[in-house]
Amino acid sequence: MPSNSSSTYPSWTVGQVSSVLGATVKCVADADEHLIGLCLMDITRIPAEPDPTTAAAAVMAELAGLGSRSFALPADADLTPVLPESGGVPAVWVTAGGASVEEGVVLYVHGGGFEHRMPELMNLTAHRISRATARPVLVVHYRLAPAHPYPAPLDDVVAVYRSLLDQGVPAAKIVVFSESSGATLTLSALLALKESGTALPAAVVANSAITDLTLSSPSIDDNAAGDSGVDRALLTRLIGQYLGDADPGLAPQSPIHGALDGLPPLLFTVGSAEALLDDTLRYAQAASAAGTKVSVEVYEAMPHVFQVTILSEQNPTGRRVLERITEWIAGSG
Repeated sequence: MPSNSSSTYPSWTVGQVSSVLGATVKCVADADEHLIGLCLMDITRIPAEPDPTTAAAAVMAELAGLGSRSFALPADADLTPVLPESGGVPAVWVTAGGASVEEGVVLYVHGGGFEHRMPELMNLTAHRISRATARPVLVVHYRLAPAHPYPAPLDDVVAVYRSLLDQGVPAAKIVVFSESSGATLTLSALLALKESGTALPAAVVANSAITDLTLSSPSIDDNAAGDSGVDRALLTRLIGQYLGDADPGLAPQSPIHGALDGLPPLLFTVGSAEALLDDTLRYAQAASAAGTKVSVEVYEAMPHVFQVTILSEQNPTGRRVLERITEWIAGSG
């Protein structure tokens, strides 16, 4: 695993990420906790193709066009339930042609600021994942804020995961794929499941994650101008209505504040232009220092939830994201 650091980084900025990715340091036994986290973390910079300006513009165009594009599923998509139960929580199975439960299951926890979802987009995303991984994908329709604040959405994610175990799917055959607020719920679910002694999934993919609900990451302000509409005001509103009366500084609702040892392998993908960049890097640093195997991929110039480009097979960023995630899942889950 590569060593990546040039100093101690209690918090992160874009400039510091560039410094870390461009330098190495010999890790020593008496290094402080920040340096230990950096030394253990597998962090990779993914250059923009063909260049940062062109790549970022293409992604922004994809995001802007989501409301008007078609999310029609390919002919090989099958929505037949693979298993009959989902823990009393609405959920949709999406299976691409050739995918088999024998390969395992992907549990998909969608984003949407805890408050909304786009089912057709989610199903097409699930199909892309199913086709790439050769596994059926279970899409969780957890309850949404503000009508259903914490802990309802978290309880739903936990219930669906446990339903897979109860129906005979081994934990070692389950991979969780998540994005944004869905990544928050996923990382929170890991803490809740660990606390209860439940077997944890084989691996977790967390895209553009929100990990610290106190909104303490410097990049929230530093990167807001270049992100895709994500800023402190929006995050404050979304997190406030999700939490209700819950404390943003406590786990499991704010996953960075939990005990991060004993978790399954984690892959984080994040854009260097994201307001939430530091949420990924700070969590990854802490989890690595706690002994959890963490891989981080920082995509140059990319905004929040740039991973939606996996829906467009012609988009080079989307192709690369899906290829790298699929390769990581094959090696971890």
